[in-house]
Amino acid sequence: MAVAAHSSSDVVQRARALAPQAAQLAPEGERARRLPATLVSGMADAGLFSLCVPASVGGLEASPAVLVEAVEALARGDGAPAWCVAVQATTGLMGAYLEPAAAAEVFGAAAIAGGVFAPRGKAVLGGSQLVVNGRWPFASGCQHCDWLVGGCVVEEDGAIRTLASGMPDVVLVFAPATDVTIHDTWHVSGLRATGSHDIECRDLSVPVERGASVFSSTPVESGPLYAFPLFGLLALAIAGVSLGIGRGSLDDLAQLAGAKTPTASARKLGERATVQAETARAEARLRAARALLHEVVAEAWEAAVSTGAVSVEHRTALRLAATHAAATGAEVAETAYRLGGGSAIYESSSLQRRFRDAHVATQHMLVAPATWELTGRLLLGLPTDVTQL
Repeated sequence: MAVAAHSSSDVVQRARALAPQAAQLAPEGERARRLPATLVSGMADAGLFSLCVPASVGGLEASPAVLVEAVEALARGDGAPAWCVAVQATTGLMGAYLEPAAAAEVFGAAAIAGGVFAPRGKAVLGGSQLVVNGRWPFASGCQHCDWLVGGCVVEEDGAIRTLASGMPDVVLVFAPATDVTIHDTWHVSGLRATGSHDIECRDLSVPVERGASVFSSTPVESGPLYAFPLFGLLALAIAGVSLGIGRGSLDDLAQLAGAKTPTASARKLGERATVQAETARAEARLRAARALLHEVVAEAWEAAVSTGAVSVEHRTALRLAATHAAATGAEVAETAYRLGGGSAIYESSSLQRRFRDAHVATQHMLVAPATWELTGRLLLGLPTDVTQL
């Protein structure tokens, strides 16, 4: 899929311009359980799927702050397309780990790549090929991808390849989407339009150069973006989605509050003191979470630019802020839904969709409640496995 020539400097504005269309098409996407083709085309033309792809193969190689702001701006219209950008843009980071020819093959011509990083598959090494078997759930946007990736443990000479810690290494293997089976499994409560179905490969031979490990492989590209941890960047992008959903919820509430007069009341909804106070508190929480996220992103980016590395301390702060932003976005969406009253329960109300989407976002393993334990251990100086930090 071709993309117009753009720089990363205006990608946030392009995402913001797409938000009204995303909001308008949201009901259609929910019914179909996938993004409308016209919206996907607009997102591709805007360069959103190429945010993290190396510039050497035609990507934007944007900073983490731009990634977060772009998905946040799009999620203000609708969370589902922003979620797909979060997943597929960060998949583009693998362009820095693949050998140049393989990176150009996968990401050239602004192809859309997505899939699942979790090691639900096995790749058996045989000469120059990997024979891949596996089934991966939660493959967001898989139906509009040109390439799909699945995380695999690697069997070599009859044994599973491991890291120094003894944990299995995980290689992400890319295959043309036409070689991958999609199973219709995405019948869920929220983020329905992401079409996050299961994907499956059976005895699929893939050249070894189309696989790389984010644990044991060294990035071929040297830009500061690739000093950031892949999982950390995905967590940041999810946080941006959650903040955008929260902001969109407050937008919707403000519109409803100015128009609705509740039953048995002579005043509009927005004239109620309790609504005013809760709206103000939600606004403060959302802005505070956003400020924290952007503060730690800026600090980590400065370190990546100046030293070429992002320390465990910075990674801890990034994950902490991302989890807090995801939780806060859900709290704000819940507040807006509750204040909307009976009007909010109808399918015609975007408040109920944002409520569902925000709470599905908090279930992602990178921002789920268990990450509080991970960051808490690190803040307390306890021995902790930071492989996936």
